[in-house]
Amino acid sequence: MDLFEAAGPDPKAPRPLADRLRPQTLAEVAGQEHLTGPDGALTRLLRSRSLGSLIFWGPPGTGKTTVARLLAGETDLAFDQISAIFTGVADLKKVFEQARSRRMQGRGTLLFVDEIHRFNRSQQDAFLPVVEDGTVTLVGATTENPSFELNAALLSRARVLTFRALDDEALEKLLARAEVLEDKPLPLDSEARAALVRMADGDGRAILTLAEEVWRAAGEGEVFDTAGLSGVVQRRAPIYDKAQEGHYNLISALHKTVRGSDPDAALYYLARMLDAGEDPLFIARRVVRMAVEDIGLADPQALVVANAAKDAYDFLGSPEGELALANAVVYVATAPKSNAAYTAWKAAQALAKERGSVMPPKTILNAPTKLMKSEGYGEGYRYDHDEPDAFSGQNYWPEAIGRQSLYRPVERGFEREIAKRMDWWAKLRKERGR
Repeated sequence: MDLFEAAGPDPKAPRPLADRLRPQTLAEVAGQEHLTGPDGALTRLLRSRSLGSLIFWGPPGTGKTTVARLLAGETDLAFDQISAIFTGVADLKKVFEQARSRRMQGRGTLLFVDEIHRFNRSQQDAFLPVVEDGTVTLVGATTENPSFELNAALLSRARVLTFRALDDEALEKLLARAEVLEDKPLPLDSEARAALVRMADGDGRAILTLAEEVWRAAGEGEVFDTAGLSGVVQRRAPIYDKAQEGHYNLISALHKTVRGSDPDAALYYLARMLDAGEDPLFIARRVVRMAVEDIGLADPQALVVANAAKDAYDFLGSPEGELALANAVVYVATAPKSNAAYTAWKAAQALAKERGSVMPPKTILNAPTKLMKSEGYGEGYRYDHDEPDAFSGQNYWPEAIGRQSLYRPVERGFEREIAKRMDWWAKLRKERGR
């Protein structure tokens, strides 16, 4: 055994079903065929014998830790696992020193870092030297978008692989494997079994934990229906499947009640969606969309509040974080409404598609070369900060198109102030003949 690897658990000790069903090969990993299948990204990397450092991005229970362990076995690397939640700088130094000692003995280390996004920027920088000199092969796991949560320097040294939430078929395969291992069928009728799959919400570990609870609770010959399942696992079965009509009906109702400035109805539909088992972060994303589509610049704070609610839920979880979503829903429902920016953006997109090849006026183009300067690039440009009222009023539109009016603010909320500014600038243009 490697001097630096802790002894494994007692094989006689009881182990959770999810641990007993942990895949022994990449081919056994459920739901990630785009990575582990015959032509998957990881399979190709293993064939090339050039693994490199990796970032696994995806929701919980999709196999990130398991795949990291399997990669270490496939490449004969020592497997070392840490969590960013419980690891400080001093701990990292010890891990790196152990990896260096292994390397001197001729063996490399695959360092698996769970929740890597929770390391701050300076802690992430600590990985750079050991990744660059090959002391460790880093495999980081994160549920957050690496583009926003990880240093650019670290990202540039690692390949990001996306893990997908397990679909119903993959979850059913896990249940079938569990039934083979337990040598007995799961005591659920067909509707309850489908409800169990929905409860798992794409999380393989969750569905095996729920299945284990069902087996423990079932008496001799007992088979649970959906109501019985809910009582056993103390979790309400989702009222609707997220791919079915109820899902779209309720999110549509929530959006339209917000647009219609009815906070009471909006709260009712929010409560129904959460009670039905809807993903709260899906709801949070929709509220952000409402803030930019139906409120826009009538109240610029709406987007701030909606984003803050998403972050608060992500931080607090359920049920505490649900109040943050309720606050955001009330805010956007009671905010002044305007789709002026939304309409202007659609018009700008259409115009860009129709006239996207027209050259901007030369006055607003830089002239980095003598040739371009001789061609009139930048000639006649007026620096607005040097003009009266810091406004030149010059024409920025291509001559072939002419000045257009796309954004028309409404007389509500903050857009009333924007309209005043735009009217003032129009007046100055007229006075200055521009």
